[in-house]
Amino acid sequence: MENNISQTDKKVERRSFLKKLAILALAPIAFGFLGSTDKLKTIKKWMLENGYVPNNHKWGMGIDINKCIGCGRCAVACKNENNVPQEPFFFRTWVERYRIYEDGDIQVDSPNGSIDGFENWRTNKKMLRSFFVPKICNHCENPPCVQVCPVGATFKGEDGVVLVDSDYCVGCRYCIQACPYGARFLHPETHTAEKCTFCYHRIVQDKLPACVEVCPTQARVFGELNKKASPLVRFLRMNKIGVLKPSLNTEPKVYYANLDMEVK
Repeated sequence: MENNISQTDKKVERRSFLKKLAILALAPIAFGFLGSTDKLKTIKKWMLENGYVPNNHKWGMGIDINKCIGCGRCAVACKNENNVPQEPFFFRTWVERYRIYEDGDIQVDSPNGSIDGFENWRTNKKMLRSFFVPKICNHCENPPCVQVCPVGATFKGEDGVVLVDSDYCVGCRYCIQACPYGARFLHPETHTAEKCTFCYHRIVQDKLPACVEVCPTQARVFGELNKKASPLVRFLRMNKIGVLKPSLNTEPKVYYANLDMEVK
């Protein structure tokens, strides 16, 4: 009995430590080149002084498809903010263009995640509609990636944000395979899993994620799900909302307004 209690305590302590380490791993810009011990002390001090308590928050994002113009600024800002490799197949967020034709054909493209812009396709087929869809980690309430991680490196924080602790990640790719949204990749240098974190190092400081901050049409809305005055709550109340792959019951916390049924 005492052994079981001891093991439980160790798991709780490790989970708490993982969360702190994850914040450290996601804050290279805010805390420069401090050593890991100094970073931990700095983060803990900052959170205590500024009163950030994960239990008091539940973060989410809204995306209005009708407002997205496919400019790619979000993808550029994300790469710059989070030190994402510049190669055209590593993204924490990207934008897809959907073209729906009269014969039922659907064409989807995303040249370099939208960073390189979108070319006009020449075709004799009649097009019914065309639109842009930003994609991102959905920070699921029931995340498959967390379920399959064999070492607990991927976890959901108390504020609903799904994070990856690079110090514990063994690069097994299980979480990458399990993600139904294709939102994860293996970093080519660290060989650990990476994904969108809602720019966690920014939101704990009461700043917006980089992609939200640079969007010229305000297609992205970030906020709290548990506060009535939140811009996200207003967004959910004022729009017809959909989520990606609802049949999987992952309960995403990324919500789309004007979501077309053809979007996968």
